[in-house]
Amino acid sequence: MATVDHSAPESESEKETPSSSAVTAAAHRDAVAAETARFVAVVGGAPLATAVPSCPGWSLLDLVRHTGSVQRWFSVMLRQLVQAPPRSREVELRLPADEDGFADWLTASAAEAAGAFAITDPDAPMWAWGADHHARFWVRRMLFETLVHRVDAELALGLRPVIDRGLAADGVDEFLVNLPFATPFAPDVAKLRGSGETLRFRCTDVEGDGLVRLRPDGFGVDQDSADTSADATIRAAAADLLLLLYGRLDRSADAFEITGDEDLLTRWFANSAF
Repeated sequence: MATVDHSAPESESEKETPSSSAVTAAAHRDAVAAETARFVAVVGGAPLATAVPSCPGWSLLDLVRHTGSVQRWFSVMLRQLVQAPPRSREVELRLPADEDGFADWLTASAAEAAGAFAITDPDAPMWAWGADHHARFWVRRMLFETLVHRVDAELALGLRPVIDRGLAADGVDEFLVNLPFATPFAPDVAKLRGSGETLRFRCTDVEGDGLVRLRPDGFGVDQDSADTSADATIRAAAADLLLLLYGRLDRSADAFEITGDEDLLTRWFANSAF
């Protein structure tokens, strides 16, 4: 079972990020660089053939290659401000000649992203598969793609992940807001329908509360609800909630306080992976 360290960061550069409602596109850009640097520090010198249990069938090499490739692909889309779904994911990856070069290659991938961020207005309209059709969607998505796979690398090597609680709360929001649009690559999400049933995901260590309502035509985050009740509720530290939503923790862990309809929660977790 994974254990997440919720202790406050010690260095000036690692001060806690504000709660999800206050996290800006600039903070997301900075966090991509910081999370990639952490990822590189984890895998540098590690055997890249190491299996990654949280990504079945993958090795550390697969994990690094995937993360760097995503960063480079998103960077190309940002530079082009694409206005329609791309027909291909083919981009120039500049893969290293041997495994020893992959840590540096991941660093270079983050540099590619930083270059794209520098010339892109985060508020520029562009195509996105999720809820926010602006360039900032891709910066935020790149951040959590990188952060979660950094955690995967740490878990594979028996390390204890540390996740900034403000970023984690923002990641919970990012996951829940975008999940309804994930059906093209996560078809089971379409099964999350209902007649008004509600699930609440509440952070206990930082401001953050997501109320999801199932409807006959789908589901979504109920942003304006004044109702504090829910048919099922999970309370936990933001980092634990984030890893729960991404399938890196099981809700049976001691980290979670669960009340309400267990069958509803079972249905949610059986169909919400992406």
